[in-house]
Amino acid sequence: MSAVDVTTEIVIRAPLKKVAEFASNPDNAPLWYVNIKSVVWKTRPPLQIGSEIAFKAQFLGRQLSYIYKIVECVAGEKLVMRTLDGPFPMETTYTWHAIDDDKTYMKLRSKGIPSGFSKLFTPFMSLMIRKANKKDLLRLKVLLEGGNP
Repeated sequence: MSAVDVTTEIVIRAPLKKVAEFASNPDNAPLWYVNIKSVVWKTRPPLQIGSEIAFKAQFLGRQLSYIYKIVECVAGEKLVMRTLDGPFPMETTYTWHAIDDDKTYMKLRSKGIPSGFSKLFTPFMSLMIRKANKKDLLRLKVLLEGGNP
């Protein structure tokens, strides 16, 4: 079975702390992820290892519901979350580092093994995820640099 492993990256003209805090806050996900429609905390904030967050999304023309569990969380450096359930077992990793005081490099990595209906799209899944992630990172950049997406 083929796995999906997609990495996208961007430079955002904003301080590291601002970028990392905004991007790692699940409540902000619908603001910058085009496909995420809603977020519900299953555990109490703040975000920490073991936190669980339910997402509702639309992808490939379907409504998806899944729960991410935070498995690694280093403030301002790295966030790793894995799905506990849902149609596409996935791990998402954010990493950040400061280029200078006002510029941050952010990397977004999505990897997993499609199952269920998404298995049918495995040959195209990496391409679709890369396209969506690039769009999401651009939206995040516009938001954090003071524009409107």
